Amino acid sequence: MYSENQFVAISGLSHLAFCERQCALIHLEQLWTENIFTAEGRLMHEKVHSSESETRGDIRTVRGLPLHSKRLGLVGVADVVEFHRDENATLQLPKQKGAWFVYPVEYKHGKRKKGNCDTVQLCAQALCLEEMLNTEISEGALFYGKTKSRTVIAFDKRLRTETELLALRFHKLMEGGETPPPKTGAHCQSCSLVEDCMPQLSGKASLYIDKMIEQSIL
Repeated sequence: MYSENQFVAISGLSHLAFCERQCALIHLEQLWTENIFTAEGRLMHEKVHSSESETRGDIRTVRGLPLHSKRLGLVGVADVVEFHRDENATLQLPKQKGAWFVYPVEYKHGKRKKGNCDTVQLCAQALCLEEMLNTEISEGALFYGKTKSRTVIAFDKRLRTETELLALRFHKLMEGGETPPPKTGAHCQSCSLVEDCMPQLSGKASLYIDKMIEQSIL
């Protein structure tokens, strides 16, 4: 169990899955540079969170729900959590009739990405909700603004394990307090911190330093 002062941001798992150096620059060095992609994402989240929670038929929609997990040491805010009334469910909600199951929905401004950046973030939200509500959550969804569609994500054993290991790795990164060196790749082109990171220059500088050290030793 983690104490509150040890909690790390759920969103950091997405950053870590994308690039360990980017994660460190944001969460250790407190760097953030907005580009068109991050601006669109911020505006989408602000719009989602500004909407009121509501109940329509057998679905109750709660927006901007605070989340935490003492077991994983995570804290954050869910874009949308849907509660679906179902006779096979077991969760009881205050002032609501019937039983419900939980369905988290994370909003992303673009389209579905390669890799696991978005899925681990959504799974982490589900793990927090399971702990907070003492319930089981089998799946959730990622809503992509560019395609205006949902992608259903099953929280299977593989994804849960992957998410928990990322959380542990994130804590170790924060505790270590060191920003790892850059690893250049295609992902650098879409990174909002590419100018702060300077992956190409950093790599050349590292080679130069190694060469100077080698020459001085010889």
